[in-house]
Amino acid sequence: MKLFKLLSVSALLMGAVTVSNAQEDASNSSSMSPSFGVKGGVNFATVNGDFDSPDSRTSFHAGVFGEFPVAEIFSLQVEALYSGQGFEYTTPEFLGVGGDKVEYQLDYINVPVLAKFYILEGLSVEAGPQFSFLVNEEIDSRPNDDAGDTDTDEAKTFEFGVAGGITFQTPMGLFATARYTQGLTDVLKERRGIDGENINNSINNGVFQIGIGFKF
Repeated sequence: MKLFKLLSVSALLMGAVTVSNAQEDASNSSSMSPSFGVKGGVNFATVNGDFDSPDSRTSFHAGVFGEFPVAEIFSLQVEALYSGQGFEYTTPEFLGVGGDKVEYQLDYINVPVLAKFYILEGLSVEAGPQFSFLVNEEIDSRPNDDAGDTDTDEAKTFEFGVAGGITFQTPMGLFATARYTQGLTDVLKERRGIDGENINNSINNGVFQIGIGFKF
């Protein structure tokens, strides 16, 4: 229900931005000057690969960006975002003990470098590589309060991935955006057993982001 409410609010925000944009004649895509801004929003993060259907971790992203026009309908956009990622899972239950929700928290500084195409006034699509730098890793056995945090050292400090999404922007600079990012390199460090065989599962980050921002 919480996820449904967040998606509904975000959809309403995008609709309002689209309507406002349709009522204005000016378009940011016609400007050839670099622009900068701030953005933030909600993350729905999980992992995929050799892992048994983990639940999504709901967190946030926030940061800054610069957009550098190359042509009237094409720009390069570089961002630096703090991004809460990872996943949630339920501990096994045995004799009435267990069954608790636990979060594996992986927080990154993400640096996407995106090719941005304006397909209509105020409407753009973007895609490109993303470089991620791990800044925090912990297991939280009590995600709803400040207790239960345990620091770990199982994840790699760098991840390479790709990102793609869509943005609706008004002439005044306010915008709403939706994006999906997919990690292409393994999240976990390699560990080997006494027989020399790799004992780690191969997993990758996957994050769906909904956000709003303002371009100056």
